[in-house]
Amino acid sequence: MKRRGFRKRPLFCCLQSPFYAYFCTMDHDIELRFQKLQKHLEKDFGPGMDMSTFLFLVGVNELGMGHQTFSKQQKMELMHIAICTLLEPYGYYTFNGRDADLWPHFILNQQLPPLNHQQQQHLLKEALLDYFIKNEYYHEITETI
Repeated sequence: MKRRGFRKRPLFCCLQSPFYAYFCTMDHDIELRFQKLQKHLEKDFGPGMDMSTFLFLVGVNELGMGHQTFSKQQKMELMHIAICTLLEPYGYYTFNGRDADLWPHFILNQQLPPLNHQQQQHLLKEALLDYFIKNEYYHEITETI
C-alpha cells in the first residue's frame, strides 16, 4: 500500500544543512564523555540513571530548594526548567527571573528545529556535559598517550 504524500528523502539530504550535518550521526566522542559522566554521577545517585533522571537532577539543582517531595506536575516542571537551563547557552531560552514561589522562568527565543530522537539525545548529552563541567560538578580527565 502506497502512502499519499510520502516521499522518501535521500540520505544525503541531512548533509545539505550545517545544522543537520552536525546532528546527522551521534558523535562518538560525546557519547563516550557522557558515559563517563553517567558513571561518575551513579556513584552518588545510584545505578540506572536515564535522561529523565539527569533532567530531574538539573531541575532540582536549578530550583535551589534542596531535597523535598515533588508532585508529578512539579517533576514535569523541573524537567522543563532543566531543558531551558541546558539550552540557554545555545540561545534557545533566556532566564526571565523567579516567581513568588522562587521557581525560575524562561523566555523562548527561538524554536528548536525538528530533531529526531537520536539528534535530541545528542544535543541533551552535549548540553549536560557542558552544564556539569561549567558548574564544576564534574571534571573530565584527559588521557595522554
